[in-house]
Amino acid sequence: MEPLCNGTDRDAANGTNCSDSGFNQFVQPVWQITLWAVAYCSIVAVSVVGNVVVIWIILAHKRMRTVTNYFLVNLAFAEAAMSAFNTVINFAYAVHNEWYFGLVYCRFHNFFPIAAIFASICSMTAIALDRYMAIIHPLQQRLSSTQTRVVIAVIWILALLLAFPQYHYSATDLLPGRTVCYIDWPEYSTVDFKKIYYVCVTLLIYFLPLCIMGWAYTTVGVTLWASEIPGDSSEHYKEQLIAKRKVVKMMIVVVCTFAVCWLPYHVYFLLHQFFPDLFEERYIQQVYLAVMWLAMSSTMYNPIIYYCLNSRFRAGFQQVFCCCSPANAKEELELKSPRYLQTQVSMYRGSRMETVVSATAHPAAAEQKRAELPSCSQPHGGVTPDGLGSETRHGPTHGIHQE
Repeated sequence: MEPLCNGTDRDAANGTNCSDSGFNQFVQPVWQITLWAVAYCSIVAVSVVGNVVVIWIILAHKRMRTVTNYFLVNLAFAEAAMSAFNTVINFAYAVHNEWYFGLVYCRFHNFFPIAAIFASICSMTAIALDRYMAIIHPLQQRLSSTQTRVVIAVIWILALLLAFPQYHYSATDLLPGRTVCYIDWPEYSTVDFKKIYYVCVTLLIYFLPLCIMGWAYTTVGVTLWASEIPGDSSEHYKEQLIAKRKVVKMMIVVVCTFAVCWLPYHVYFLLHQFFPDLFEERYIQQVYLAVMWLAMSSTMYNPIIYYCLNSRFRAGFQQVFCCCSPANAKEELELKSPRYLQTQVSMYRGSRMETVVSATAHPAAAEQKRAELPSCSQPHGGVTPDGLGSETRHGPTHGIHQE
C-alpha cells in the first residue's frame, strides 16, 4: 500500500522518482485535494460504521451465529480495520509525498493492509467452500463453531506471515526537505526478491482465491439453478432451495465487487515492478489516487450489499438507524424467541390432542380442525428466508446441518 514517491524500493527513496532537491512535482491545487479528501473520508465513515453494525448484528443475536456469518464477521473486521488505519494515511501520503507518522507506523502501514486483504479474501473463499459443501455434499459433516474459530485464527496467522516481509524491510529516510517511508528490499545478484514477492502476493491475495471461488460458485450455481423446483415438492424444500439461492447470489455479488475494485490496484503495482519508467509522469498521481480509492472503497460496499439482499441484515440496520418500527425489526432479526417457539409447540400439541379426542365423535369436524393447525414441524430453529439465520440439525441418525 505505497504511494508514488514513498520509495517502493530504495532507489525511489533516494530520488529516482522524486527530486533529491526536495522539489515535489506532484503538488495539487487546494480544490483538487479537497475533493479527494471528501472521497476518501467518505469511504472511512461508511466502511467503519457499516462493518461495525454488521459485526453487532451477528454477534449480538444468537440465531445469526452461523458458520457463514462467523466468516462474515471476520471479513467485516478486516475491512473496517484496514479502512480505519490505512485509508486516510494512504491519501495523506499520496498527496504530500511526505511521511509524518514515524518508523513504527511506517512498518504497520506497509504490513497491515496485506494481512487484512489476505484475511478478507480467505474469509470469502471459506464461505464459498462452506456453501459448496452444504449444497453439493449435504451429508458431509459441517464445521462447528469451534472449528470455524480455529479456521479464522489460522487465516490470520497465515496473513501475518505473508505480510511480515513488508514489516521487516520497512524503513524511513530523510530526504532534503521531507521524510519518506519505503521498503528497503534486499538486493541479490541471482534473484529479484522484490518482484518475486509482489507476484506471489498478487497470486495469493487475488487471482488464486478468485479462481477457487469461481469454481465453487459455478458448481453451486449450476446445481441450484439448473432445474426448476418440482411441482409436487414440499413447502419446506422450496423454502430451503430459495434460501440457498439467496445466500449464493449475495456472496457472488460480494466476490464480484471485491474483484472489480482490486483488479486495477494489482495491475498498477505489477506494472510498477516491471515498467517503473511509466510512473515518473506527472499524471500518474491522479491515476494512483483513483486506483487506490477504488481499492479502498471495496471495504464499504459489503454492508450495503447485505442490506439490499438480506432481510435479516436489513432488519438489523433498521434496528440501529431507524426508530420507526424497532419491534418489527427485532422480531425479524431474532426469528422468534425460544419462549415464543415453546408456546407455539405447546399450542400445537394441545390442538392435536383436542383433535384426536374429538375425532371419534365428529370425524368431519376433526378433519377441518387439523387443516387449520399451524405448521410447527421445526420448533427449534430452521432455515430463514435468507438462509443466514439459525442452522438446524435434522435427523436423529446423522445430525447434519441443513441450510
